[in-house]
Amino acid sequence: MNQQQTHNPSAWDRAYEFKVVALMTIGFGLVGLDRFIINPLFPVIQKELNLNYQDLGLISGILALAWGLASAMSGPLSDRYGRKRVLVPAVLVFSLLVASTGLATGLFSMLLLRGLMGLAEGAYVPSSIVATIEASKPSRMGLNIGIQQMAAPFVGLGLGPVIGIALLDFLPSWHWVFAVIALPGLVLAYVLSKVMRNSHATGHAIQSADQVSFKDILPIKSVWVHTLVMVCMFTSAIPLAIFFPNYITDYLHLSLESMSQMMIGLGLGSLTGTVILPALSDRLGRKALMLLGILVSVACVAWLPTVHTAGLEMFSVIFAISFMNAGVIAITIGPMTHLTTPAHLVGTATGLGVGAAEMMGGAIAPAIAGAMAQQIGIETVLTQSLVMSVVSLLVILVAVKEPKPAIH
Repeated sequence: MNQQQTHNPSAWDRAYEFKVVALMTIGFGLVGLDRFIINPLFPVIQKELNLNYQDLGLISGILALAWGLASAMSGPLSDRYGRKRVLVPAVLVFSLLVASTGLATGLFSMLLLRGLMGLAEGAYVPSSIVATIEASKPSRMGLNIGIQQMAAPFVGLGLGPVIGIALLDFLPSWHWVFAVIALPGLVLAYVLSKVMRNSHATGHAIQSADQVSFKDILPIKSVWVHTLVMVCMFTSAIPLAIFFPNYITDYLHLSLESMSQMMIGLGLGSLTGTVILPALSDRLGRKALMLLGILVSVACVAWLPTVHTAGLEMFSVIFAISFMNAGVIAITIGPMTHLTTPAHLVGTATGLGVGAAEMMGGAIAPAIAGAMAQQIGIETVLTQSLVMSVVSLLVILVAVKEPKPAIH
């Protein structure tokens, strides 16, 4: 079977490409904000709700687990019924549910509400990635997927702490913060319903509902290799992002303001890395940029425990880690998956990669990290990140193959 994905040049529409990339980018930004804004607010939330580090790991883990399950399930649905029919309801539902986080009164209700929100956000992710690539001119595939994916970590990890702390100073309590950040998603759902076409796989016949399933991707080795890369990268990156605010405030004993400033480096690194590395991979090759990214990430994660003050050194190190991690993830789930998977299965393959990464790296890994942080010390999160970065390097070096280029 020829697994190379090609685009139909006659189907490319530059104006529509711009609209889709812009809307998918905004959506990814809102997903990141909704997901990660709880991290900088957690020092306040944990006091009111009597929570601890392990609880933070569980809260992040239940969202990621639900996110992963929904991603895996929604991928085949988008292949069968089109991207729009998955995206619009997903945006509407997760926007309504993020506001409900402010209703939490304890650990159980927080887990329930964040889990439900994860289901809706997870349904959005694979369809939005595929929609961006399908609307893109092949020569801009890496660039556009980078632009889209940069929004989640940049808005969620970078601007999220600033937005969260600013709203906390302005609003009566943290409960209201979640209600305010839910409003833009409702507007986005309406715009998507008016602008987006209900596209299916480009250049292939639309598959009937009983013809698209997970068994169809079982023989495709590249799908499983890329899924493993995603799992390893998420296991390294997500727990570090979740616990770094508390590492700064509790272990290094720095202020909330210092923490929010350092977290800007995390978001800014993700913003630039998610755009620059995939864009360069359009010209220099996918595997070469992935290897470069993970090598730099390993070096910087090893360096991070030696930095004890909030300043240029810490900002630069965390910037470099997030830059490289985000870039490698974007290349893997975007161009690498799309170029090595038959077009009518690309939503299914993307959903599998995102789903497995979220369940293993986004749910199980933070739960383990939270338990270790509670029992041993929060600094163990950095060790876990380093170990998984090294594993990611080995997988990319040994198993990842350079795909054939897209037709320009």
